[in-house]
Amino acid sequence: MGHLGNNIAKLRGMKQQTQKEIAAKLNLSQSEYSKIEQKAEIDDDLLSLIASAIGITPEALKNFNEDAVIFNIQNMNDNAANYQYHFNPIDKVVELYERLLKEKEEMLKQKDETIAKLMTKKS
Repeated sequence: MGHLGNNIAKLRGMKQQTQKEIAAKLNLSQSEYSKIEQKAEIDDDLLSLIASAIGITPEALKNFNEDAVIFNIQNMNDNAANYQYHFNPIDKVVELYERLLKEKEEMLKQKDETIAKLMTKKS
């Protein structure tokens, strides 16, 4: 378990909440709350109140590990960069081209049929 005050500050920041917002939820002044975030040890009752105000569990505050979060983010980015397509993009372009040609032929056929119907009605 690391420095609980630091864990609180980091997780509060990740949730985009200010000290002032959390202090208000706890009926504390911002300066009183700021002192809590400077403590390495915080009793369980207060930790539960803070966790609730932030919207996370006390366990998340106790077990937060910034290095693990950074590692996971980097690992996700590395995996995304190494993703390989399971199809040939040129094949997809050819499929699209063929589908568009077929649709064009169908539209021309419908146009010719419509013209033929109109011509027979005129006669």
